[in-house]
Amino acid sequence: MSGKLLRLVCTAALAAGAALAPAPAAAVPEPGGGTGERSVAELLTELRTLYREAGKATETYNATEERLRRQRAEAGRLDRALARTRLSLHDSRGAAGRLARQQYQSVTGLSPYVRLLLARDPQRALDQGHVIGQLARERAETVGRLTGAEKEADALARRARKALDARLALTERRKEERDEVLERLRAVEELLASLTAEQLTALAELERDTVAEAQEELVTSGALGGGGAPPSAAGERAVRHAVAQLGKPYQWGAEGPAAYDCSGLTSKAWGAAGTPIPRTSQEQWVRLERVPLAELRPGDLVVYFPEATHVALYLGDGMVVQAPRPGARIKVSPIAANPVLGAVRPDPAGEPLRRYVPPELPEGTTEGSDEGYGSAHAPDAPETSIR
Repeated sequence: MSGKLLRLVCTAALAAGAALAPAPAAAVPEPGGGTGERSVAELLTELRTLYREAGKATETYNATEERLRRQRAEAGRLDRALARTRLSLHDSRGAAGRLARQQYQSVTGLSPYVRLLLARDPQRALDQGHVIGQLARERAETVGRLTGAEKEADALARRARKALDARLALTERRKEERDEVLERLRAVEELLASLTAEQLTALAELERDTVAEAQEELVTSGALGGGGAPPSAAGERAVRHAVAQLGKPYQWGAEGPAAYDCSGLTSKAWGAAGTPIPRTSQEQWVRLERVPLAELRPGDLVVYFPEATHVALYLGDGMVVQAPRPGARIKVSPIAANPVLGAVRPDPAGEPLRRYVPPELPEGTTEGSDEGYGSAHAPDAPETSIR
C-alpha cells in the first residue's frame, strides 16, 4: 500500500472524528459512484475478505521463498560435492596413468612363473613376484576408485542440473505469487480509496465492536481456561523479543529487523529464543505440537483462519502480539481479533518458569486497527513492500 494512500486514509479517518461515526448497520453509498447502497457491515466483510486473501497469498509466497532458500542451499551443496568429486577423479586418473607407465616400463616379456623357474636366486624372484602382486592390487584399487569417482561425478552432475531446474522453477513461481500478493493489495487500496471519511470511521467503530464481542464470547465460554500459566524459559525469551518489535510496520514477506509479516514475527521471536521454528504460519500449524486454548501459556502461537494463514504470539491474559496486516504496526490485540483456528507450542518439553514477570508494554501498543486501516498509528508502507 502506498504511503500517500495510507496518509490519505489516516487523515480522513482522523478528520471525521468519532462523533461522525454512523451506526454500524447504517446504509452507505456504494463505493465507486454506484447507485446502490451497502451497509457498513457489508463493507467490513468485503475488506476483511480482501485482507484475508492478501494474507493467504503472502503465506503462499513465503512458503515458496522458504523452499527456494532450501533449494539454493541444496544446489550449493551439490556444486561443492561435484567440485570435490571432480578433483578426486582428476587425482585417480593421474594415479592410473602413473601405474600404466610403471607397468609399461617393467614389461619383460616373461611371466612371473617363468622368471621364477629361470632365476638363479629363487628368493629374489619370489620377492619380485610379491611386488608385482602388490602393484596389481594397487592397480585394481585405483581403477575401482576411478570408476566409482566417474559414476559419482555423473550422478552429482545430474542432481546438480535437476536442482538448478527446480531453483529456476521456484524463482518463476515466486514471481507469480509476488504478483498475486500485489494484486490482492491493489484491491484493498482501491476499496479504501473509494470510501469516505465517514465510512472509514464507521468501519473502525464496527471493527472495534466486533472484536470486543468476539473476545467477550471467547472469554465467557471458558475456552481460555483459568489462565495464568507461566511460560518456559525459551517462551519468555520469545515474548520479550516480540514485545521489543512493537510499533514496527507490517510488511508482507518481511522477517525483520525493520519490519515483519505475521509469521516473520513469530519465527524470528522463537529463533531469537534459541528454538528455530518453520517460517510460515501454515507450517507452524502443521509441524508444531498443538495445545488446547485452555492450556495456553505466554510464547505459544495462536493460529487463525481455516487455512492457517495468520499467526500471533500469545502474551497471556487473553492477549496476543501480532503483525496484523498491511497498513498497521506490530501491536497487542485481543486473542479473538481474528477467527481462531487453534494454538501450537514450539517447545512442548520446556518446563514452566517458577517465577515470571511479564514485560512492560509501551503506551499505545493496543491502539490502532487490527485490520490495518483507518488508524492514527498506520505507518507509511516501506517501498519494498509492493515492489
